[in-house]
Amino acid sequence: MTLKEKREHRQYPEQTKVDASRAAYERDYSRLIHSPTFRRLQGKSQVFGAGTGDYYRTRLTHSLEVAQIAREASRSLLRSYPEVTLEMAENPGLIIDPEVVECASIAHDFGHPPFGHKGEEVLDGILERLIDEKLKAITKGGQVSPEHLMKVRDGLRDKYEHFEGNAHNFRLIMFLEKRENVDGLNLSDAILLGINKYPYPGTEVKKGLYKHEWEYISQIRKSWGIPYGKKTLEAQLMDLCDDIAYSSHDLEDGIKAGKIEVHEHFLFDPYINRLIVEKITTLEDAFWDGWEKEQIQPKVQEVLSSFLQVWKEKMPLCENDYSRARREVKAYWVSLFVSNLGVISDGDWKKVTFVKDNAENEDMLRTVSVLKSFAWVTMIKDLRVQRLQKRSEWIIKRLWDAFLDPEVSKSIIPSDWLQRYEKDQLKDKPMWTWEHMVIDYIAGMTDAFAEKIYNELYGLKVGSIYDLD
Repeated sequence: MTLKEKREHRQYPEQTKVDASRAAYERDYSRLIHSPTFRRLQGKSQVFGAGTGDYYRTRLTHSLEVAQIAREASRSLLRSYPEVTLEMAENPGLIIDPEVVECASIAHDFGHPPFGHKGEEVLDGILERLIDEKLKAITKGGQVSPEHLMKVRDGLRDKYEHFEGNAHNFRLIMFLEKRENVDGLNLSDAILLGINKYPYPGTEVKKGLYKHEWEYISQIRKSWGIPYGKKTLEAQLMDLCDDIAYSSHDLEDGIKAGKIEVHEHFLFDPYINRLIVEKITTLEDAFWDGWEKEQIQPKVQEVLSSFLQVWKEKMPLCENDYSRARREVKAYWVSLFVSNLGVISDGDWKKVTFVKDNAENEDMLRTVSVLKSFAWVTMIKDLRVQRLQKRSEWIIKRLWDAFLDPEVSKSIIPSDWLQRYEKDQLKDKPMWTWEHMVIDYIAGMTDAFAEKIYNELYGLKVGSIYDLD
């Protein structure tokens, strides 16, 4: 197979020739944006709760912005690095195609559950507690050796797995979405690997894939000859553009919402600075390795000083209009970061990163990280956001309680989910346990739909029985 054929290969042969005239990635793009999962992103929180204002970003607008940044960055890299074109690349994973990166960006947040990262945390905690409860029940009343205990726990973890947004992303696009007579959207292999930020099974890395989807993804990686742990250039670029969007766009939302004030007293507030430093110490990024709090603090101050300086320069040009300044400052940071992207060698592979003097510019990576952390501590830690998260935790846990018993809850789960579950159980190796099917069902809900079902089950505001689910 040629590199092009490998990249455009699909897990299942296409059933129809109607759209054969369209290029492979155009078909992928259409499938993604016409999918119910894509539409549901408009009802999922980015930072502020979806529906809390007509200005703030949702997962949908965030994904579209990432896709636009990624497409332009791809074109720029192709002009500067001809070795990443289809004609000159040595490996299908060392190619950058703007359409592929755009598709990967569109789909990168498909797997986010309702209520943002809090929803992800709650769903994973539910499965962790389930495994602990099953472990206690199995080992109750007997002396169990540590080796046997470990074996039983590993068996339970293998059975029930875990919940993670990136893994659920692949569950959606490779199984839960429906297309003709196959499960999933049947996307090109290049798109699948372009979305795959964490190329590991979930048994090795928490953000890795579930067994069912990893089986095929690992086959593609082997067929392409991708070294262990390495990502395609397209996946790397998508991931960086996600960080660029987050570090600039979410700050714009924060300023609009009044959660971030652009002046010395706020930006150099010792409490906020301390929160940013503490957040950075929890990150696992290699460019912070070996950095102590005393070293991080000056970097934080340097970045926030730059942010303030850019703001002060833009304000007069924007006729002291806050709204214009917000947009211009956002555009400045996006342009700065994208213009510094490049491709360098990475052992037996290549890396897309910020480049200065033909080497990785770790200082710029740290700048993005500081801005992301600044957005996190000023908005996610906000009192109102925290209250919303507490409420969302309660809603998700109560939905889980309602659906957990298969006998009692079959009457309140949609019939198409029950049919998919029953069909799955007839396979030699079923993918689902009942419990993980329930987790997947809850994870697909928008914020508003989760609240609606919660209110129908537990609340006073039940709506009409003629409302369509």
